[in-house]
Amino acid sequence: MSTGFLAVDSGGSGLRVVVGTVGDGDGGHGPLGRRVSRDPVRTGAHGIDPGHLLGQLLPMARALTAESGVTRIDTVVVGAAGLATLGDALRAELPGVLARELGVRKVALVADAVTAYVGALGPRAGAVVAAGTGLIAVGTDLTRWRRADGWGHLLGDCGGGAWIGRAGLEAALRAHDGREGGSAPLLARAEERFGPAVGLPGQVYPRPDRPAVLASFAPEVASCAATDPVAAEILGAAARHLADSAAAVCPAAGEPLVAVTGGLTRLGDPLLVPLGDELAKRLPQARWTAAEGDPLDGSVRVATALATGSFTLPGDDRMLWVTTAPDG
Repeated sequence: MSTGFLAVDSGGSGLRVVVGTVGDGDGGHGPLGRRVSRDPVRTGAHGIDPGHLLGQLLPMARALTAESGVTRIDTVVVGAAGLATLGDALRAELPGVLARELGVRKVALVADAVTAYVGALGPRAGAVVAAGTGLIAVGTDLTRWRRADGWGHLLGDCGGGAWIGRAGLEAALRAHDGREGGSAPLLARAEERFGPAVGLPGQVYPRPDRPAVLASFAPEVASCAATDPVAAEILGAAARHLADSAAAVCPAAGEPLVAVTGGLTRLGDPLLVPLGDELAKRLPQARWTAAEGDPLDGSVRVATALATGSFTLPGDDRMLWVTTAPDG
């Protein structure tokens, strides 16, 4: 019998799942198979929808175990966007369903910012800004977790992909209206992507995936930044927001590490150069380092540590919640 783990990353772009095993003495065999769904887990009146998550996860888990030869899943780690504020239904329902359907004993529900942290830095003190469609910063001194932002595209996620895209589209519409602060290059990019400017609200407001639609325009902002001062200022403001969030959670003592992870890093120098300047000003005691891995890597690291009994990270009812079924 081969006992394994399931590691999950549930974010704004969909669901990624890995099955793996851990061995005796050698640290384990690691991931054996992967599955991806491009359907983001829904969020409703009761928070993250457990039924929608399980409807995707269980078939993927069964397919992966059949392919990999894993006969039993003992540990499941789900890293989920919005868990800290919208995860009550997941905490109430997932452990029981996973135990019944897959025989799972250990379940960890982890904020995606924490899996981003663990993927980027492992069990070391510091701060990680997870910047994708949204934005959240997490830091730890290895005794407790701190978080900043992650309030969603309507109330926060300042400097994230949806924030940059929305600011770029606002600048495009200002140019369309003839208002100050507009950007003709961004207007041209917006109309190329979405059609005539007058129809833009209809392209954005009714969409259930509105944050992802807004974030899809962030690369256009970055591509205009070299020659358009409005686009450059949007990215400069985003860099200041990222540094603000990192500074809010970074440990004050020692020489903490700071990493930025997520799809927003693919915007390249137009964002990363001003971000480096801002981090140097705000956190002179910290050392900016490249992220070792992504949130899915973080879920795998947490799953491996739980499965091998080497888990040392601080727990948190909202951000890193672990439950173990009683024996027998």
